[in-house]
Amino acid sequence: MEKTIEDPPTSAVLLDHCHFSQVIFNSVEKFYIPGGDVTCRYTFTQHFIPRQKDWIGIFRVGWKTVREYYTFMWVTLPIDLNNKSAKQQEVQFKAYYLPKDDEYYQFCYVDQDGVVRGASIPFQFRPENEEDILVVTTQGEVEEIEQHNKELCKENQELKDSCVSLQKQNSDMQAELQKKQEELETLQSINKKLELKKLVQGDQDKTEQLEHLKKENGHLFLSLTEQRKDQKKLEQTVEEMKQNETTAMKKQQELMDENFDLSRRLSEKKMICNALQREKERLEGENDLLKRENSRLLSYMGLDFNSLPYQVPTSDEGGAGQNPGLVYGNPYSGKTTFPFQLEGPSDGICDHTLEQQQMQALCLNCPICDKIFPATEKQIFEDHVFCHSL
Repeated sequence: MEKTIEDPPTSAVLLDHCHFSQVIFNSVEKFYIPGGDVTCRYTFTQHFIPRQKDWIGIFRVGWKTVREYYTFMWVTLPIDLNNKSAKQQEVQFKAYYLPKDDEYYQFCYVDQDGVVRGASIPFQFRPENEEDILVVTTQGEVEEIEQHNKELCKENQELKDSCVSLQKQNSDMQAELQKKQEELETLQSINKKLELKKLVQGDQDKTEQLEHLKKENGHLFLSLTEQRKDQKKLEQTVEEMKQNETTAMKKQQELMDENFDLSRRLSEKKMICNALQREKERLEGENDLLKRENSRLLSYMGLDFNSLPYQVPTSDEGGAGQNPGLVYGNPYSGKTTFPFQLEGPSDGICDHTLEQQQMQALCLNCPICDKIFPATEKQIFEDHVFCHSL
């Protein structure tokens, strides 16, 4: 048994499970001349849809499964199944692949699932001039063919009944569809009238609404203009307040600087005052010391401290009127001579005090740490004293 390049899909489906009436083979000859190509024509029924891997095979009569094909051809799918001409198809078997014996064969349409969808009447491959040959078949084959034909007839009748029922159902649906179409046209007409009426009413409502919006827009514009004026005034007021605040801050800063300067100067004055107070106390102590020393000297010299502001009476040239209690005469008379030069501690003390006063006139003494600065460095002296306050 010869085959083409690719084997078709097959199955072990038995004969009594096939649906042979879905594809009908047309113009099948009783015999075909050997050595020539054979054209197989077939028609799809209304409810059958071909698929890509469907095929048509040549089977010897009496086959049991679709695997027993002799040769096959792939089915060409039609472009449009709804077209009536697309239902009628054909394939051509080349002579090289056809059987060479005179057995009976038949065409079978097998889908891609391996199920037979149609079968033709039997035919032979023999020369045209030969007489009809008596075909001898077994009783079993005859009964099988008859059973096959009965099933085909029964299935064909069922399909006819189904077709009639479907046609009636289709007619009823067409009538119902026509009725629905009329109802739809009526509803569309009513809907169009309502939309037109609604459109006119809507235009009136929109006109009134537009007028109302225009009035509100005018009020809002006036309100907005007033708000802008108020906002401008408020901005001017805020600007003036900012300027006043800036001026006040500058004035505050100046007052703070002035206050700081006054505090610094007050602190300096306080320190200078304290220094002067201490200097005064020191000078008063030295003055008390000098007074005590002077009083001691005057007592030593026989003089009364209270009589110093008055002029001591001078004696005559002969010495009349001289105080007899003074051994060497009055030392303030100017004429009294002393047997020795009168010197005492008071002279050294007075000279030392004078020198200190001169030094203080030429120098500046820190009252805190007793550091001495020249009189020409008065600013450095003041800064030094201020640093002690910090």
